[in-house]
Amino acid sequence: MVSTTAALGLTVLTLSAFTALGFWYSRGRVRSVEDFLTARNSVGSGSMTATLVASVMGVWILLSPAEAGAAFGGVTAVAGYAVGEAIPMLAYARLGPRIRELLPEGHSLTEYALVRYGPAVYLLVFVVSVTYMFVFLAAELTGITSALQLVAAVPRWQTAVLVGAFVLLYTGYGGLRASIFTDTVQAVLVIPLLLGSAVAALVALGGPAAVHRNVAAADPSLLDPGFLTGLQFGFWVAIAVLGAELVNQTWWQRIYAAEDSETLRRGFRRAALVNFVLVFVAGLFGVAARGYVDVVTDSASAQYNASVAFFVLVTEAFSETFALAVVLVALLLVMSTADTLFNALASLVTTDLPRVLNDPDDRTLTLSARALTVVVAVAAIYVSLRARSVLELFLLADLFGVAVAVPLLSGLYSERVTGEGALAAGLSSLAVGLVFFPNPLVRGPLSAVPVLGELLPTPAFLPAFVGTAVVSILVTAVSVRTSSSRFDHRRLADAVHSLDDSSAGYRESDD
Repeated sequence: MVSTTAALGLTVLTLSAFTALGFWYSRGRVRSVEDFLTARNSVGSGSMTATLVASVMGVWILLSPAEAGAAFGGVTAVAGYAVGEAIPMLAYARLGPRIRELLPEGHSLTEYALVRYGPAVYLLVFVVSVTYMFVFLAAELTGITSALQLVAAVPRWQTAVLVGAFVLLYTGYGGLRASIFTDTVQAVLVIPLLLGSAVAALVALGGPAAVHRNVAAADPSLLDPGFLTGLQFGFWVAIAVLGAELVNQTWWQRIYAAEDSETLRRGFRRAALVNFVLVFVAGLFGVAARGYVDVVTDSASAQYNASVAFFVLVTEAFSETFALAVVLVALLLVMSTADTLFNALASLVTTDLPRVLNDPDDRTLTLSARALTVVVAVAAIYVSLRARSVLELFLLADLFGVAVAVPLLSGLYSERVTGEGALAAGLSSLAVGLVFFPNPLVRGPLSAVPVLGELLPTPAFLPAFVGTAVVSILVTAVSVRTSSSRFDHRRLADAVHSLDDSSAGYRESDD
């Protein structure tokens, strides 16, 4: 096991270095709330790719893909997870330019939802997006605290407070500009560190032939590219990730931060490729772990440890030096995602403040954004300390994203999608998904309903996510075919303005 003192020292040193970098870069660059929340048209191609990669690559890639490889289907499950992380980037390469065209001075998906569909859909999208991002943030902090506790016996509260406080310092000061700059540096460090660690691990474990032999001896299905369980997992997890990411404010911010639409397209396409490779490599650690250490894959067992298969392998099969390198990678990963989510959550609320407050000035909005960042950080630290696993809550948030993504984004292209149609598609598809969803938080209350409880189908993730996606698409298509109304897309640009404008952001259209 790694020395607790060494792990804490490395943690403080790394966090201090990036906090200093964030302050240094942001100094003099954040002159308004627009600079703080959007960094509009300021990010070039290289930095755009780096921030997209770093923002996705949280510490979860050392946990969830490895768990998928160890417990949910081996290499096919890992490949599905990797594809699931690449698809949203490719989707945004197409969606991003359209969003910039229709809302040239926009900031968030919620202001788009409000103007395009009205308050009911706005509220649904707001709740789904905030829930998903907050759960993501809490999961990141839970992941890093659990990892350092396992690898170096660092108390969870110490890790949570250190990471949350340091990231809050530079994010609260520099906003999105600080986040994108530190993301760039983190990506430059993380990519070679992660790939180098994979090569070093392969050598330490005896080479590809030895790894293949050991894993095959433990469970040959883990290496079978046609393993049905792994294929099913890869299919539904790809749907889950895509739906969730399409309602993630993180990407809407970066759409506006890019210098232009071509920079945006290149950044998202490159990020898709890099994300696929990194998730696939990280997931293979979970497959390898099954051949070398005791990984308990029965989720009903109190000894279940597949969720930390990567770190079980690190602590039992490698040297302290290698384990410290992994700690560094994990810290860089959690910082790159946490600063992004702090800022994205604050921006989602701050963008809506002009509709609540009476003509707030720029200073009020900037202070509000920073105050909200503090609130988000404190709440996430608290949740991470109480949680042991947020996977089920994470998947539930994904389900909500799958339900609303299609009707929400269809309105960027179709004039005939109405607020009523979008709401019907979101709620009906969500209802279908919930009756299949294998989560006691959902299943318990539904089972207690007279008659309905007896009719509930066998719970499983595959029909939950596939059913939600199919119903959402079908109801949206029906609403388009049967609608007689037409939405003028020019209303979006007329209604949404820069927060630096004295009229503050959102305006009611004259139509």
